[in-house]
Amino acid sequence: MMGQPLVPTLLRKHLAELAARDERADGRGRWESRDLSVEVGVLERAEGSAKVQIGDTIVFTGIKFQIQTPYPDRPDEGGLMTSVELRPLAGRHIEPGPPSPESIEMARVVDRGIRESGCIDTKDLCIIAGEKVWQVIIDCFAISDDGNLFDAFALAAIAALHNATLPGERFDIGEDRPLPVNKTPIMCSFQKVGGRFVYDANREEELGGDERIHITLGGDDHVHSLQKGLKGAFTASEFAEIMDAAKQRCAELKKIVDSL
Repeated sequence: MMGQPLVPTLLRKHLAELAARDERADGRGRWESRDLSVEVGVLERAEGSAKVQIGDTIVFTGIKFQIQTPYPDRPDEGGLMTSVELRPLAGRHIEPGPPSPESIEMARVVDRGIRESGCIDTKDLCIIAGEKVWQVIIDCFAISDDGNLFDAFALAAIAALHNATLPGERFDIGEDRPLPVNKTPIMCSFQKVGGRFVYDANREEELGGDERIHITLGGDDHVHSLQKGLKGAFTASEFAEIMDAAKQRCAELKKIVDSL
């Protein structure tokens, strides 16, 4: 065990013992989520916003808009940008300073699921072709990190987008109007803990776990994005099992977002 942190080593052993009994430390089943809540319209100064709580993990997402010159190769399309901010406020394991590799990865994974779903038609963001387009800015930040920030951020982002209003009046280019969002992409994340994959890993399971996978699905079970993290691999049968669990949970979460 030389060179291995003592606490994670003991934690991994404990989690493996639980897995051998088909148990988890907090009593959940393998594919069971912690308690979840979603609220929209929670940030007054944002054009759209949402708060998501999964267990003791709490995040906020705010939507802002700016007007920019379109890219030359896409003169009639607007843009999308996603950022994730992790501060020590959210957990003792988070260090102050510039964006960490973890926050950059989260932003990219959340952005990819939304972007690849096509839920925002970038042509709808065109104001004057070749001159002015809307840029959609998705700002995510954590209040409390008790694991599975990926899913919390992704859920808050799509809920906030559904809640967003293009501020035409503020920019003196017409009336305000709802941001056109035509799909509800949902991310589900799984982590290998004690030699088996589980859904919605908490902070303890993340610390003592191995590889993870993030799957973003549409309402028709279309895979919009798939991202693997950390070292390790999964078998074809493991992936099939994960995908079945993802389809069921994504459908449940889609209903929650669509009902807001």
